[in-house]
Amino acid sequence: MHTPIRDLLDRFPGVRLLVLGDAVLDAWMYAACGRLAREAPVPVHEVDHVDWMPGSAANCAANAAALGGQVELVALVGADESGERLRSILRGSGVDDSGIVVDATRSTTTKSRLVVDGQVMSRFDTEAHPAWSGAALARLGDLAIERLERVDAVLVADYGNGALSEGFIRRFCRERNRLRGPLIVDGHDFHRWDDCRVTAMTPSASEIDGTPLETPQAERIERLTTRSQELLREWRCDMLLTTVDAAGTLLHRWGRPPHRTRAVAHATQQTCGAGDTVSAAFALALAAGAEPDVAADLAQEAAGVVVDQPGTSCCTAAALLERSRGLDDGLGVTSRAELRGHVAAHRAAGRRIVFTNGCFDILHAGHVEYLRQARALGDVLVVALNSDASVRRLKGDDRPIVPEAERAGLLAALRSVDHVVLFDTESPRDLIGLVRPDVYVKGGDYNVEMLPEAPLIQRLGGEVVLVDYIGGRSTTEIVERIRGQRPTLMPAEHHR
Repeated sequence: MHTPIRDLLDRFPGVRLLVLGDAVLDAWMYAACGRLAREAPVPVHEVDHVDWMPGSAANCAANAAALGGQVELVALVGADESGERLRSILRGSGVDDSGIVVDATRSTTTKSRLVVDGQVMSRFDTEAHPAWSGAALARLGDLAIERLERVDAVLVADYGNGALSEGFIRRFCRERNRLRGPLIVDGHDFHRWDDCRVTAMTPSASEIDGTPLETPQAERIERLTTRSQELLREWRCDMLLTTVDAAGTLLHRWGRPPHRTRAVAHATQQTCGAGDTVSAAFALALAAGAEPDVAADLAQEAAGVVVDQPGTSCCTAAALLERSRGLDDGLGVTSRAELRGHVAAHRAAGRRIVFTNGCFDILHAGHVEYLRQARALGDVLVVALNSDASVRRLKGDDRPIVPEAERAGLLAALRSVDHVVLFDTESPRDLIGLVRPDVYVKGGDYNVEMLPEAPLIQRLGGEVVLVDYIGGRSTTEIVERIRGQRPTLMPAEHHR
């Protein structure tokens, strides 16, 4: 059974993640263009402000920390202002920078982008081309190896800036057994890690098979799907999480078809660093015990958060939880402790709270209209949902047809519903006592005398409202029609 995403995110603070690789400082210069220069026919850009952000391996580390992980970064920087700035940003982001080695012989790689009226106009890279010093590389290896036994996972960001030398990789592969958890590799030359028993690699479609960038996405996905098992043998890892630009990702695993995630297309300048976010979220989720397809879905949603933001940015746990609402089998459910906090906030804001309950097995048009009417009676709608066990007690061993997790997710996805909470008893009296609703709603097929909750609602100062009943719309009738025991529903049957 998949771990609910809320529970998974709750585990992230206990995950110790080591990030290794090439650290970069990103600069985003935001400017306006108002005139031409006198000395040449070029525009003059008046820079309003500069945002300094961690890039590459440093961005992976910052994203993992923003999601709640305990993150250490082992990387190289130069003995310069950019290196110190990068370390300061990382510390402010909650990343342990004690594994960063300062090399006095080199400068820190900096990538500066000029953004004019929302459009990236140019990029300037500052790199010192001489190799990192032997002393710095040796120290980097020592710091990485000594941390292997105390972390839960390692994320390698090998982007070709020279921090991860061939000698380092050979040494790391010899010590691989000291790492108990997953090893995830992102980068450009993945085959350098072939002998390291990698858990997952995260290449792009172009990197994995040389597919030209202009290749239609549907064709790329078909090729990758057809070659899935072949690719795993070729790349010598347990899993491949392949990014297919705006089409999302494909997760390849042994003995099963690829799992596809889907993305929303965005302008090119908004996707900077999204791959780092995918790798960080995927690594954390695997280390926290997520099923690989859940980890891939989570990583895709995290990338969706950062591409909605300007520049190089991070996805926080709160933003991911909000974006992932209804994504999996537990996210639609509000715990009782959470509900208590929500109710207190609603009361403080003077909101009118509406409460209803039911099985909602096979969500249909009647349910949707009923909940719409209920929500119109106040500012907040709380739905108490019968658990699978309580549905069986009420309706028999062949019900529910739809499991409680899926029923909760469907309800939570409705615009009219604010909170969904499960209950396992005959009546949600204890939840009514917790919420103390202003309005308790049931359908017009009931009357007040039929409702055992009505006296409690009235004692608490609330009112009971019966909304219109839509005839010919029930789960039982739908099931009977499927089984051929009732005629097909005709438009004339739809009545109030």
